[in-house]
Amino acid sequence: MKVSTKGRYALRLMVDLGLQEEDGYISLKDISRRQNISIKYLEQIVTPLNRAGLVRSARGAQGGYRLAKAPGEYTAGQILRTIEGSMAPIACLECEVNECEHYDKCATIEFWEGMNKVISDYVDSVTLEHLIDSYKKRMAGQEN
Repeated sequence: MKVSTKGRYALRLMVDLGLQEEDGYISLKDISRRQNISIKYLEQIVTPLNRAGLVRSARGAQGGYRLAKAPGEYTAGQILRTIEGSMAPIACLECEVNECEHYDKCATIEFWEGMNKVISDYVDSVTLEHLIDSYKKRMAGQEN
């Protein structure tokens, strides 16, 4: 399992929105400048986040994007799955019911199921709020 650039940038975009939460709607231009990600690429990322209800959008001069909920209500897993789809390490674990014809005889399925559980448990335990707080602490440490 490898997280794509879109997945990585989606987390960065969401952290950026969380950091700017008090400023209301944030333009992609501002996010692009801060994150050094092209506006075109951010548009490709923010569209599925908006469709999934993770961000809200507003048009016009004061428009842009903002988080739809408090940062503590998002998990990294939720954000990554919105962009990446399943986080399963192998295809047969992508569905809730494993329909692989080799499932009953698979010598390695327990390994893959265990790996899938560890990945899911971890990405679902890290909130956006945690990522924001960790970033703020790192930045505060660099100011000293």
